[in-house]
Amino acid sequence: MTARADQTPTACLALADGTVFYGTGFGATGIRVAELCFNTSMTGYQEIMTDPSYAGQVVTFTFPHIGNVGVNPEDDETGDPVAEGMVVKWMPTEPSNWRAVQELSDWLSARGRIAIGGIDTRRLTRAIRQQGAPHVALAHDPEGNFDIEALVAQARAFKGLMGLDLAKEVTCPQSYRWDEMRWAWPQGYARQEAPKHKVVAVDYGAKRNILRCLASAGCDVTVLPATATADEVMAHNPDGIFLSNGPGDPAATGEYAVPMIKTLLNDTDLPMFGICLGHQMLALALGGRTIKMNHGHHGANHPVKDMVSGKVEITSMNHGFAVDAATLPESVVQTHVSLFDGSNCGIALKSDDRKVYSVQHHPEASPGPQDSFYLFEQFAEAMAARR
Repeated sequence: MTARADQTPTACLALADGTVFYGTGFGATGIRVAELCFNTSMTGYQEIMTDPSYAGQVVTFTFPHIGNVGVNPEDDETGDPVAEGMVVKWMPTEPSNWRAVQELSDWLSARGRIAIGGIDTRRLTRAIRQQGAPHVALAHDPEGNFDIEALVAQARAFKGLMGLDLAKEVTCPQSYRWDEMRWAWPQGYARQEAPKHKVVAVDYGAKRNILRCLASAGCDVTVLPATATADEVMAHNPDGIFLSNGPGDPAATGEYAVPMIKTLLNDTDLPMFGICLGHQMLALALGGRTIKMNHGHHGANHPVKDMVSGKVEITSMNHGFAVDAATLPESVVQTHVSLFDGSNCGIALKSDDRKVYSVQHHPEASPGPQDSFYLFEQFAEAMAARR
């Protein structure tokens, strides 16, 4: 893609194969090197940019209207944007929404994140689907000075997400309590004042709305860092254990997370629930394996079939690795499957005495109907039954 003759490009996206896209930069200036993925969501760009699962990635938005509702502090999934940058078709316009407190470009600039607009995102998305998620260098310079050879070289030198443990980079530095519940009109975020279940959530890059859903299901939540040991988990005397979402290669994070989970599985009878990376950690601990996907699943319109009930849920997803269902042992049942490509989206331990389960999709994200919130309710019911 080339800039118009009367317009000097102020940003460019250089792919490792030498392809270069020119456009208009906004947000912060500088260079970011990362893996490129695309997201098909029509809303939620702020939640996407602050989702810790996007660490190490630049996000291309297939929907052209990005930035039109501005940003506000209530929609952050963590303190600051975690995705390295964003690619959009149309430059953000002045926001028009009663909840907006800041423009997207100013928000990105203040938080050191680069963005590029004016890109043919359909062409870029097609390339990602056909060739796999490429490594890229995203640069923004208001003067339009770019060393293309150097940018392509940086993209080629990026090692990628295979073998990369990013959970340690996005996890909380120390434990904390959480009692904020899901947003509801008109009070907004209320506090859980009468929790019934003590839950330890292991933070591999937890989204705030997951913690809110746990609180709304009646949980008193204590969040521990990704490197927490089984003894540290049990020191809180929990009724259940939650394994959060997160970024990077699950096999790399599993080097320290899987032994801890195995200990909890073998030495306790506590209910256990995992989402996204937590799902992959549980699968590894139960004897399965994970694989890198061609371009992953990133969007809010993914149909997932519940193999137990036969119901189809419309879900939100964000993952570049998946559990290989063919490697699951006989003691584990596949509970959910993607209707897009048949990939695994959920597992459960075959047990009449204990509830241990996980899903690949994000039941907290509410992409329209709240199809999957029952998963949090099942967790609460399992803890109540154990009592």
